[in-house]
Amino acid sequence: MTRIPFIEARFFSASEGRIELETRFMRHLRKLRCRRIPPDRVALPAGTHAPGGMSDMDLMGIIRFSDDDEARIKRRVDRIIKCRAAASDLEHLKRDDRERLETLKDGARLISLRDEHHADELAAGLHQDMPWMAPATEVVWRAMRRSVREGWPGLRVPPVLLDGPPGIGKSHWARRLGKLLSLPTSVIEATGENASFGIVGTQRGWGGSCPGRLIEAMLQSRIANPLMIVDEVEKAGTAVSTKGHAFGLAEAFLPLLEPLTAARWSCPYFQVRFDISWVIWVLTSNDHRLLPEPLLSRCPPIRLRHLTLAELEAFARREGAKRDLSETSIEAICEILSHPSLQQHRPRLQTH
Repeated sequence: MTRIPFIEARFFSASEGRIELETRFMRHLRKLRCRRIPPDRVALPAGTHAPGGMSDMDLMGIIRFSDDDEARIKRRVDRIIKCRAAASDLEHLKRDDRERLETLKDGARLISLRDEHHADELAAGLHQDMPWMAPATEVVWRAMRRSVREGWPGLRVPPVLLDGPPGIGKSHWARRLGKLLSLPTSVIEATGENASFGIVGTQRGWGGSCPGRLIEAMLQSRIANPLMIVDEVEKAGTAVSTKGHAFGLAEAFLPLLEPLTAARWSCPYFQVRFDISWVIWVLTSNDHRLLPEPLLSRCPPIRLRHLTLAELEAFARREGAKRDLSETSIEAICEILSHPSLQQHRPRLQTH
């Protein structure tokens, strides 16, 4: 599994803190000064032959540091600590936050496919489960094959917007995709999120500021291409600050969906740049016409239709078998689905 640099920051070893640096400099200074001492002027401890062969404990008995020596060492260590802080880009964070980000110092892993045949198998399984979602499955299938064919280090899928009537299983299809690909998956209900804050996080200084669901998911999994599902994106509200600034979910997506900006996306909470260009986004909507044009240009909607009764019954039978339901229970479900009194409500039946 390939690893890629994920965070624009430098991490320094915890074993090289202030105390360790001062100790190292003092030991080095002892060795330098000991070499300058003529052998005939050194009172050698028993069992030693020359200053160069003495142990550190022997040297401590010979060399003494003045207050100026210690002050010079401390100043040099201070300069190193300050230079490291400037180079790390993490000094503005609290210790707990720095420790959380340190889990990414070796990069993040990318989920990939074995070959194009593997992509064909996954797409066939997805299509068999939900054939009415064929337009979406085809988009993902082509992206999977392209990732392998072009030799990318991991699976890359362009942003997908599933647009269609409610109750046809758009979110279920997305979760099924994540399971087949063994991707860490997060589902975000846009109607329940506080504008963009739930996904991208809030800036420090806001009440209850915290990282967004996106970075939280990546910190937990250490996977650079997780699957993020945003349900009913067109129904997300817009938050307005006390200064009149609007923070809308759809607008917040623009830098996340653009590959160039996503590769160096700045997290509002950590104020550090991350490479989120590999994240796989699946958005769902019931009416894409309510979404702004800039979002639609980056994520063209995939129009989906209602299920037929035959498709719904076949889905019920497959799911019933997977859940070890008895044949009698499965037949009862299919009979209910085909009842005339439910036909007018069929488009709204939930498939999960």
